[in-house]
Amino acid sequence: MIRLLMLLFLGFGFAYGSAGGAEGGSIPDLTFTWVGFASLIIFVIGYYFVAAEEKYHIDKAKPALFTGTFLFMLVALYYAINGMDMNMVHTQVEHIILEIAEIFFFLFVAMTFIESMIHMGVFDRLKYNLVSKGYSYKKLFWATGILAFFISPVADNLTTALILSTVLITIERNKVSFLVPGAINIVVAANAGGAWSPFGDITTLMAWAAGKGEFVDFLFLFPASIGGFLVTGYLLSRFVPDETPFFDATTEKKPEMMHGAQVVIGLGVFTIVCAVLSHQVLHLPAMWGMLFGLSLLKLYAYRLKKVHNSEFNIFHSIAKIENNTLLFFFGILAAVGALYFVGWLGLAAVVYDPSVLGPTWSNIGVGFLSAIVDNVPVMSAILKANPEMGIDQWLLVTLTAGIGGSLISFGSAAGVGVMGKLPGIYTFGSHMKYSWTIFIGYVVSIAIWYVQFEVLGLYIKH
Repeated sequence: MIRLLMLLFLGFGFAYGSAGGAEGGSIPDLTFTWVGFASLIIFVIGYYFVAAEEKYHIDKAKPALFTGTFLFMLVALYYAINGMDMNMVHTQVEHIILEIAEIFFFLFVAMTFIESMIHMGVFDRLKYNLVSKGYSYKKLFWATGILAFFISPVADNLTTALILSTVLITIERNKVSFLVPGAINIVVAANAGGAWSPFGDITTLMAWAAGKGEFVDFLFLFPASIGGFLVTGYLLSRFVPDETPFFDATTEKKPEMMHGAQVVIGLGVFTIVCAVLSHQVLHLPAMWGMLFGLSLLKLYAYRLKKVHNSEFNIFHSIAKIENNTLLFFFGILAAVGALYFVGWLGLAAVVYDPSVLGPTWSNIGVGFLSAIVDNVPVMSAILKANPEMGIDQWLLVTLTAGIGGSLISFGSAAGVGVMGKLPGIYTFGSHMKYSWTIFIGYVVSIAIWYVQFEVLGLYIKH
């Protein structure tokens, strides 16, 4: 045990310092300085208030934004007091801003499209079509979950979770016994579906872009992804009421969508395609394609107003997006970026050593770490450390980083997005009540990977 602790302590400096830094040299390791310990303590306190949102009735964006902005100011102060290179801080913050901007604007556009479709009656019509067929809550639970699993590999897990959670809250606004398991199922399905597609999740995309596997390699994760999702879904479905939503065919009128709603849906699909093509073909950030799609939506809204005198106003949709979700992302990514800059995320190179944990157990642990910290910076740290692993292990860490975020409500972008759509219903506390079902699904996914790659050797390594 003592040997392990010594290796971990020594590894912080080795792994992080060797990762290189801001233009011109290695970033100093500050983990065991006063600013290093202060940063860790402040992060833990901020994280506590995010998790205790229900207890203190404080929006999660407030502690996250304070923690993220304050930590970098504290680190910059340390650099200034000690006469260190301030350009390193400046460059690192610029990198963080770039990372945040890509996610921020991606979310911004996705939320705008969703609010636009809500305004045009798209989800009211979808609710009518589902409920009028007499589907029970259990059938609706499975329908939204399966849709999330198969849409996320194409549309990415965040956009998918936002869309399906909107469908969920449109179907039923008050029945918590249906909404909470349904929301968790959507998050788990979206994250699991995104794990077996190179552009279904940011972490998968990072691993693919880093050359850790070919496009088709990630498709081998399908059995593990769907196996874990189905197990968790089955366990969650046992808590869903075996009832049917109230529907009176004599009084319920079929909702009419506004003129142009179908075009807006088409523009939404085309925007997702543009996001994928922007990154894969044009080598631009995915959010560039999203913003291009937003520009088309704005132009179409102008045409609707001029030609058809429509009441649809794109700025009204923008005004309704969940700004607290956007600010939460800004704060939490900035906070994690500060911990990375200080050196606390440099653990990866040490634990992957066979004399410590080795790649398999380390990659399994990544799932739990990504749920606590966030899977994007965790995957970034692993890619920077670049431990010596085969393709099977790189696929394992891609799987665990993707599905591990489901263990905690805000451990993934999908979870944070759904928390914003169902405030006061899908929370940290309500999620943790059923977290054991997600853990069992996580174990099943890893077991399937192990049988597939290590026991049967079905994957042909190249």
